[in-house]
Amino acid sequence: MSSERLSRRILMAAAITGALGVLVGAFGAHGLESVFESRGYEKQLIAKRLDQYDVGVRYHLLQSVMLLALAAVPFGSERWRRWALRFSLTGQILFSGSLYLLVLTNTPKLGMITPLGGLCLIFSWLMLIPMCWKTGGE
Repeated sequence: MSSERLSRRILMAAAITGALGVLVGAFGAHGLESVFESRGYEKQLIAKRLDQYDVGVRYHLLQSVMLLALAAVPFGSERWRRWALRFSLTGQILFSGSLYLLVLTNTPKLGMITPLGGLCLIFSWLMLIPMCWKTGGE
């Protein structure tokens, strides 16, 4: 795959995940609390779930910005750029997705998935290091 084509794919992923992040963030800011109130949640549980949701949105959007930067980098190993993309998307799904589901379904057991997503997010950032190494054929 050409470097330009990979950059376009990464940019597309950044656009999609960024738009979704804004969408779920807007729902969290403008509708989620009333959903919880209609379910009869206590104020303390509502505050806890809103905070968990906010953490999911924050990391979701942070990773979207990381992908945007990754798409714009004019150098680096394509192999490691692809791994950064994979880990970032997987991390967004597992980390933020598990928090969204935990909050929306009030199922705390889903929180067991969240750390796996966090590891993927960490690895996505770490992939930037070898991406910058110069190698013979890349």
